[in-house]
Amino acid sequence: MKTLMRIIVAGLVVGACGPLSLYYKPGIQVTRMQSDATRCEVEALRDAPVANQIRQRPPIYFPGNRYCTGNGCYYNPGYWADGGLYSVDVNQDLRRRVLDMCMAEKGYRPISIPRCSANVASVAPRAATSTLPALSQTSCAIRYDDGSWQIVTPQAPTASE
Repeated sequence: MKTLMRIIVAGLVVGACGPLSLYYKPGIQVTRMQSDATRCEVEALRDAPVANQIRQRPPIYFPGNRYCTGNGCYYNPGYWADGGLYSVDVNQDLRRRVLDMCMAEKGYRPISIPRCSANVASVAPRAATSTLPALSQTSCAIRYDDGSWQIVTPQAPTASE
């Protein structure tokens, strides 16, 4: 159980450290983008519903072992172990494409914004982004513990600095 919790926590930490992925349309309110995304997610779920299929991994053969002592050699027989069952949502990729198409029809495009460095994050005034700004090559994102985020475009230093 402890191992499972460590894996979950590590996944959350890595996810929080990665780039911010979102649908982007400059000048749009974040709440509008989120409501458009929700509507498109519902449409995608309606058009490409979850279709789980149960699948089975192939069985695994574990060969027997040979043990030798002063009285001779002995063999433990091998055995087969079940490969296990798993489920696959066969519509997952289609649902993602339907979602992307719906958002594209509304003028959005999917983007990933890299995470800001600790230096940039420490000097940026804390304020969650409410309107999607124009982006540049230096734009980066700061994620906050409450799930909100801020897009920052650091200014390049001038020759006098």
